[in-house]
Amino acid sequence: MTIIFRPYLNPLRFLLSALDFAHTTRSRPGRASPVFVSFGIPLPSNSGSRPSLSRRWAAPPLFQLVLLGDSGVGKSCIVLRFVRGHFEPTSKVTVGASFLSQTLALQDSTSVKFEIWDTAGQERYASLAPLYYRGAAVALVVYDITSLETFRKAQYWVKELQKHASPGIIMALVGNKADLHESRAVSFQDAMEYAEKNGMFFIETSAKTADNINQLFEVLLEA
Repeated sequence: MTIIFRPYLNPLRFLLSALDFAHTTRSRPGRASPVFVSFGIPLPSNSGSRPSLSRRWAAPPLFQLVLLGDSGVGKSCIVLRFVRGHFEPTSKVTVGASFLSQTLALQDSTSVKFEIWDTAGQERYASLAPLYYRGAAVALVVYDITSLETFRKAQYWVKELQKHASPGIIMALVGNKADLHESRAVSFQDAMEYAEKNGMFFIETSAKTADNINQLFEVLLEA
């Protein structure tokens, strides 16, 4: 079951509507396909910028998306499931941040390109996080539903985003590892109420079973 809150007009959808009005060329709708993947700790390009309508003829709109959360909650698994379509239970711990790029072709023949920054969850890399979330259009704050401590850390990141991220950033609270519901430590209701209080989307996912993974990304554009 997916619970989504839509407290305000999504600027991504607003821009897509403008592009749909202006376009005379269309990209072919279909399944999302990965563009390229590289790992390391690069700095995001054009930080703080937003896609210009003047670029509509050369490429789809470009948005920066960042994932935040404690180490081990499954941020990398979520992204790799979305981009590559499979689960990697032995995925390596992220060092600094990893970068992936993904283009989504939508049913209305528009498309959006995401620059996805998967930040490291270890405390020693926390000081690097602002390099990735400042200027981001979307932030996914991820916790493990079997760990109350990771939910508390998610709340810390929400506060940091509220204080330092770009105005109007879209935030989603993501409870991962929903397949381990028998070991749940964070109730669905508590997480839902927290998300509603902070004007966030909320969804529970399982990178292992792929439950709600595509919906997580699609709903950001369909709100």
